[in-house]
Amino acid sequence: MQAKITTIRRIPKILMGVGAVGEVGKEVTGLGAKRALLISDPGVMKAGIVERVLSSLKGAKVKVSVFDRVEPDPRYEIVDECAEWARPQGIQCVIGVGGGSSLDVAKAVAVMLKGEGSISSFFGVELIHRPGIPVVAVPTTAGTGSEVTPIVILSDEGEKLKKGVVSLHLIPSVAILDPELTVGMPPSVTAATGMDALIHAIEAFTSINATPFTDLLAARAMELLYSNIRKAYCNGSDIRARSHMLEGSLLAGIAFANAGVTAVHAFAYPIGAEFHIPHGIANTLMLPRVMEFNMIGALERFASIATMLGEAPAGLSLRETAQRAVMAMERLREDLGLPSHLSDFGVTAEDIPRLASGVLKVTRLLANNPRTVTQKDAEEIYRRSL
Repeated sequence: MQAKITTIRRIPKILMGVGAVGEVGKEVTGLGAKRALLISDPGVMKAGIVERVLSSLKGAKVKVSVFDRVEPDPRYEIVDECAEWARPQGIQCVIGVGGGSSLDVAKAVAVMLKGEGSISSFFGVELIHRPGIPVVAVPTTAGTGSEVTPIVILSDEGEKLKKGVVSLHLIPSVAILDPELTVGMPPSVTAATGMDALIHAIEAFTSINATPFTDLLAARAMELLYSNIRKAYCNGSDIRARSHMLEGSLLAGIAFANAGVTAVHAFAYPIGAEFHIPHGIANTLMLPRVMEFNMIGALERFASIATMLGEAPAGLSLRETAQRAVMAMERLREDLGLPSHLSDFGVTAEDIPRLASGVLKVTRLLANNPRTVTQKDAEEIYRRSL
């Protein structure tokens, strides 16, 4: 029996499988909507994915407005601009198509269409007190899990930080996962987004708020992601690997939506915001050193990760087994051709104290971490990651 009461946050409906994108129109009309706003980014538009969604909506006789100006690591002002543009149009449903950035903007806009002001006034936890209009989330990457989470991450360029809006009202009404939409991802994007999803699972499993429910999801997510990410990276047309990656990302999303992520993300936010390092890469850069730091606070958990991934030969001590989890992540990063040093992105030793101060501001995530992080700790972790 659990020692404390926990809340399980979940999405009402998930559609998964090859061809599922064709169900978008049916799901939108099932939500009672006849006028929809589709939110995406230029890359997804250029790839032709949006056309498949629009075709389904046309078949369902849904009128659609398209906002295609979502940027990587979107500024919160993008949400405000989109909501202001869409507010007079009588939008009844928002459809997010793309990676985490597009899905996050869609979720935030859906809330703002029921009110006025700026999304920035909702940075924090459970500050949104009313539901927005329904959201249908269609991910095109196997990474963020945003299609099933109550979280939106936006950049505040003034403070050079990424900030979160957390609310049960941000969970989409429907998630539609079609592995065919991820087939066209370049290997580098497959690697970075896949690592992001794997890190979600690792952090959910090692969070102090982990529960038996989240452990089941995180463990299965780690298994699916770790055993398929190399296949998807090497052969992007492997639809079975793509399906497993998408499923793993989904499960990891539900796991961390309930258990929370930890210090890896807290360290990734300042470097992502200031040095414009893509989110999955920022997390990957910080993962090994944060895992090493956290390991002594949860040796059994990290040893379990190594065992689940098949990276723990018999005869090792508990600490040696836990260390194998770190080694596995470093080898995976190398196999996927992802960078390993902050200095590759222009980060210098002089930047470290400022960045470390930024980490300590991410209290929402550090509260989940299995080991307390001080300014001195944060500086040392960044220094070892240079």
